[in-house]
Amino acid sequence: MFRTFLAFVLSAWLAACATPPPETDRAARWAWEEANDPLEPMNRAIFAFNQVADKYVIKPVAEVYRELPADLRKSVRNFVDNLKSPLVFLNDVLQGEFGRAGETATRFFANTMFGALGLIDVAEDHIPKHDEDFGQTLAVWGLGEGPYIMLPILGPSNLRDVTGKATEWFADPVKYAAENAGIDWASYARAGAYGIDERSRLIDPLDALEATSIDFYAAIRNFYRQRRADEIRNGKPAPPSATPDYDEDDDPPPKKN
Repeated sequence: MFRTFLAFVLSAWLAACATPPPETDRAARWAWEEANDPLEPMNRAIFAFNQVADKYVIKPVAEVYRELPADLRKSVRNFVDNLKSPLVFLNDVLQGEFGRAGETATRFFANTMFGALGLIDVAEDHIPKHDEDFGQTLAVWGLGEGPYIMLPILGPSNLRDVTGKATEWFADPVKYAAENAGIDWASYARAGAYGIDERSRLIDPLDALEATSIDFYAAIRNFYRQRRADEIRNGKPAPPSATPDYDEDDDPPPKKN
């Protein structure tokens, strides 16, 4: 798996450093320079595959999941979030956010000890929940996002966040604890539960976005990049000079298949 990841990262970097499109191809130049999407043809192909997988597998499962009682779905979300807490704590520390690290540690202890291993969020009324990942940590350290990448099944990302995901997969203390206990499948089950829960909450927003978008691929790209920028700032306002990365009305429009 690690060799496969390295090969993917290397190929992405090589593709990103390839010769840019000619000045006469304005749409391709936009994707290369402004939208940070030099891999757009490949990304669009993967996006098309993801849409098929989502239509016939992922979304139907998420719709069934959404029919479960709200309290049960909340318990699943609480449990998965609690299992992510050690990674969130580590990233809080790596970012120098020691106050937030203390909140994460306190939440993990309280919910694990008194909330049935996290099924009940006993700390929600007293300690705010937040999320951090290693991609955000790399951004705080000053690493640029790198080219936009559409991952099979996992969806939109960028080279920095792909690196962060891979690092967390190998460094996750909960994963190692599960493997030492002989339950290797637990990490995959956690990832699957998180993915289905997340998809169930995005059914309506994504349906609305697709219905109102001239180019759904470009809309997803813009949404992802703006959301990640907000997460890296921890919800703080963007600097006055910051502008949206892409607007569907801008000239030139993204190239379609």
